[in-house]
Amino acid sequence: MNAQMVLTMGQEALIMLLMVASPVLGSMLIVGLVISIFQAVTQINEATLTFVPKLISAIAVFAIAGPWMLNMLVEYIRRTIEAIPFVVS
Repeated sequence: MNAQMVLTMGQEALIMLLMVASPVLGSMLIVGLVISIFQAVTQINEATLTFVPKLISAIAVFAIAGPWMLNMLVEYIRRTIEAIPFVVS
């Protein structure tokens, strides 16, 4: 295993991380922004007000995109395990 292979595997892992985490993080960012605007307009400064909608949006995204996310992770792990003989030799 040389340095190029290690860097390539690390890069693939980071790209996979971004692809799998971005739907959940994006939805929570949008929900947080909408609730922050609502709080600024109504002057309701309650810290716990953002928790429940963000939790609901995360659960909804996991329900909708969960199978895709799981499939992406399984395929990445399968490719990584299949590459072990080539990395060791």
